[in-house]
Order: sequence, then C-alpha cells, then structure tokens
Amino acid sequence: MDWNLPTAEQLTAALRAGEVTSAELTDEAIARIERDDDAINAICVPDFDRARAAARGADRARARGEDRPLLGIPVTVKESYDIAGLPTTWGMPPQHRTFVPAEDAVQVSWLKAAGAVVLGKTNVPVGLQDVQTFNEIYGTTNNPWNHRRTSGGSSGGSAAALASGFGALSIGSDLAGSLRTPAHFCGIYAHKPTLGLAASRGMVPPPGPALPVEHDLAVVGPMARSARDLTLLLDVMAGPDPLTLGMAYHLSLPPARHERLCDFRVLVLDEHPLIPTGSAVRAGVGRVADALVAGGARVERDSPLLPDLTEAAVLYTKFLFSGSVARFPIESYEQLQARAAELSADDESLDAARLRGMVFSHRDWIEASSLRELHRHGWRRFFAEFDAVVCPITPTPAFPHDHNPDLMKRRIDIDGVDCPYFDQLVWAGLATLPGLPATAVPTGRSPEGLPVGVQLIGPMLEDRTPLRLAELLEREIGGFQAPK
Repeated sequence: MDWNLPTAEQLTAALRAGEVTSAELTDEAIARIERDDDAINAICVPDFDRARAAARGADRARARGEDRPLLGIPVTVKESYDIAGLPTTWGMPPQHRTFVPAEDAVQVSWLKAAGAVVLGKTNVPVGLQDVQTFNEIYGTTNNPWNHRRTSGGSSGGSAAALASGFGALSIGSDLAGSLRTPAHFCGIYAHKPTLGLAASRGMVPPPGPALPVEHDLAVVGPMARSARDLTLLLDVMAGPDPLTLGMAYHLSLPPARHERLCDFRVLVLDEHPLIPTGSAVRAGVGRVADALVAGGARVERDSPLLPDLTEAAVLYTKFLFSGSVARFPIESYEQLQARAAELSADDESLDAARLRGMVFSHRDWIEASSLRELHRHGWRRFFAEFDAVVCPITPTPAFPHDHNPDLMKRRIDIDGVDCPYFDQLVWAGLATLPGLPATAVPTGRSPEGLPVGVQLIGPMLEDRTPLRLAELLEREIGGFQAPK
C-alpha cells in the first residue's frame, strides 16, 4: 500500500487488519498539516485536540467489534459547513469572524456517525462566490502543484488539502463547479450529486438559521483521491434531511447502468460555442476518449439529442447570477436595473445574461424555469440513448492568482485568447442547470505539469453510473498522483 497518500478504502482495510490505528493515522495527518500547510494554507480552522480524541474513540469502538463506513478515517470539512464549537464565516469579514454555531451541519453529523475523524475546516472564497479561494480572514489557498496558481473555488481548500495528504476525504459544495473545478485544478476526484440527493442543512451563510432549505442549483458532495472513495463517501452523504421526514434514512440509488467499459454509450464534447477550449484540456478529453474507444465503449462526438449548449449556458448564467444580488443594497440594485434596461433586445451574450439575471423579476424566473424544464426533458431523451457525457470542467488548467476586487474586470487567458472571467463557468453549468450528477476525474498533466480533469455527466438520480465510469477509467488512464 502507498502509505504516503493512501485512499480511504486502503486505510479502512489497514484498520480492519490491525495494521494501524486511527490515532496513528490522525497523528500522521496532523504532522503533515503542521509541516506542509504553511505553504498551501488549506486548513483554515484546525480542530486537532478533538480529532485526536475522536480517533481514540474510534480505536476503542473497533476494539469492541464496531465497523462503521468511515470508522477512524481522518477527513476535512469545507469551512462553510457548521461544526459545533468552530467558527463559520464563509470568509466574510468582519461581522461573522466570531460566529460559532451551536450544532453540526447534517452532513457533519452523518460523517461523525459514520465514524470519521474531523481534522478541521478548509478554506473558501468570500461568500463562496469565486473560482479561486482567498479571503481577508484566512488568506489565500495555493495550488499544491504550483503555489503561484489557484487551487480553485469555492471548495479550493478541500481540494488542496486532499492533494497534499491532509486527510483521506473531504466534503464540499457545488453551485458553479465548486466541487469539480478545484478537483480539476488540483488533480483529485469530486462528485456533484443529483440536485436534492444530499441534505445541506447547516451549510448556510452565518449567522444562519440552519434550516432544511431546498436549493435551486446548489448541492453538497464528496471529494477524494479515488473514484471508489467518492462512492464510499456519497453513500454516507446521500439522503433526505431528517427534519423534513421525521426520521433519518438514506436513499437507495439505482445501480450503475453497466459494469464493463465496453457497454457504455458515451458522448464526448471538447468544444463550446461560447468559449474556446484550451489545448491542455482538449488533450485531457482526448485521453479519456481514447481509453473509452480502446475499452470497446460506443463513443460519439455529436448528437442531435444534446440540448442546445448556447441556450443552456445563457439560461444557467441567468439563474446563477439571479441569486448573487439578493442582499445588495437597493441603490446598487436600481443601478443594475438601469443598466439592464439599456441592453439591446437581441443581445444574447453571457455578459448580458449576467446582467439580466441580476435583475430577474419573479415573472422572469418563472419563464426561465419553464425553459429549464424543457432542457431537463431533453436530457431525459438524451440519456435514453447515452449513458454519460465526457466534457471539460473549465477551459484551462489552474490559472495564476487574480485578486482584482472587481470580478467583472478579471479575464481568463485561453491559449492566448482573452475571455471574460466568468465565461469559464459554462461547462460547469451544463450539469448544474438541469440538476444532473457529474463526476470530476483526473486525466493527466498539462505541458506545464499542471493537473487536468474532465467531468462525466450522468442521468438524473443515476449517480452510480458516472461514478462507475470514473472507476473504470481510473484503471485505464490512472488516477490521482501526488504533487512533487
């Protein structure tokens, strides 16, 4: 076994065999954090004393014959989840710097019930609203592969922690690729579950309240260093909130459609009508396509069944930005309304979609929601003929830190083509708009040595299908590699 950066599955086998104790694993993880995290800044709120106590408790439980899914496994948790006794700030100074919730988020409580040892919290961008991870309270999280580049956002702290060996698993969230983009940038695995599959109570901007809210786009999900570990953690996370049903139970997801690579029917995409795809990402998609063909899968490069990518991107952008201004001062909101009124009626650019989304009326939202249902129906028809879509997560590998406070003035360089910063979200939105599951998998390195990943989009509530495909691809093209 690779004791340097083992998977949770490997650690569980070693714990069951008596080769190691949870206390030893926890001490080793803490020592690694104390040695290496000054350069990465992934763990923003350590909880080492309680972690060591939980590890000793896990060892005692195992000695009594207990064997829970994550018993004794060191993990981390995104800062945005409530953990009783630790601050929850969402990186928003100064008013929330000292907010400490009284109870755990439902996912944290399920982690602990499964026996996990929580090492602490991982860093986030301000309000979770960036493709990078930095804030005034905790500073900047660097990419373990190149400290001058971002680890992604908003689950960038979790991705950097996993790539650095700070625990075997982590939990994050995803609205605009916040699980998938950091996984892609840091070379790990992540899974955006089907919308509504995993309860999110207790992952709420401070000071709460922590209510069982049904989100329109956002989900919570697992992050890991292997595809099988994603499934292990998703099985812990999946299920409705006990407050909404009066009892805690987990959903039984249908099995993967196929067990063999040769049985999968896959559409491969590497071009988007609204943004170019960088050569490094295109090559990553190509490596997956080649592995699928070599494994006997049916691979197509286009299909009339695929919902329109331009319409999907514009619609997703409107939904995404409609929620970003909910707490804006009325004066700022009125200025946005005035700017939106000046837009040409035939302007269907993403810039226009962002502005229109920020001033959505309820009438606008109802109309957009009706269009979204048409897209969802289109995906149902698509997945009657295909099992998965392989496509980029963002157009580039991790980019250099850019802390320009005016996010709308930031730019992204795609092989020398200058593009608006937020245009890179269109690939993440492909799965987010209809609420589909999507698994981020590493595919190798760019010519500069940076990780490159792709996403595997699957059918609604059939999360095990892209997860199984991820596992099969891991055998063919390799998976996580530790940064040097």
